[in-house]
Amino acid sequence: MMDTSRESRVLGAVVTLVDSLLDDFDVVELLTDLTEQCAQLLDVGAAGLLLAGPRQGLHLMAATSQKSHELEVFQLQADEGPCLDCFATGKPVTAPDLSTQHSRWPRFAAAAADAGYVSVHAVPLRAAGTVLGALGLFGARVGVLNEADLLVAHTLAHVASVALLQEHAPTSDSIATPLRAALTDRVVVDQATGFVSQRLDVPIEDAFDLLRRYARTHAEHLTDAARLLTTPSEQRQGILEALTVLVVQP
Repeated sequence: MMDTSRESRVLGAVVTLVDSLLDDFDVVELLTDLTEQCAQLLDVGAAGLLLAGPRQGLHLMAATSQKSHELEVFQLQADEGPCLDCFATGKPVTAPDLSTQHSRWPRFAAAAADAGYVSVHAVPLRAAGTVLGALGLFGARVGVLNEADLLVAHTLAHVASVALLQEHAPTSDSIATPLRAALTDRVVVDQATGFVSQRLDVPIEDAFDLLRRYARTHAEHLTDAARLLTTPSEQRQGILEALTVLVVQP
């Protein structure tokens, strides 16, 4: 059973995310917030969200850290890991002790250990009988997710699915369009993040955080700000100057 204080935090997180769905929201920003909420509420080291592309291949949509970003991408490159299994079966996958999973995921288990993760779990994103992707949870400690933890993870996965499909009826024919649009937005954000990292000489993770801070400070969508940064213009120069100011601010 969930303790009262944690239950309040979970309800608060869900209410905040649902409030965002009722407003004009940016899907990349919202799903990044959602993965961060997962990591905090479930007390895991990191979280990441993989989303199905047009040909049912998975693509990275959000991650809480550069390490989890790289590990999610490694899963895709190695073609093995809990999120891939979760997506393929449409069922939760749990590995409370990765040291026992080397025969199951030899390359992934080794890469996760190198990154400092010793347990991993994944829950599916689903709608209209279709698996949209998988939410991966990476633990710095050995251990299972209890029933309350799994309920929280599934709840946040459902919120993510609603965010992706909000403007479309959840039928199998309509699912591809919003998923493709979300992944396109993520590519734009990644391009802008790389540009900021290069121009301001900061790590990729810091560049992404700067871009998010800029968007929030100026009440802009993260993706809109990213698009402006990927096109030479006076606006791009203005955003770069504002980001330079943020670099020196705490």
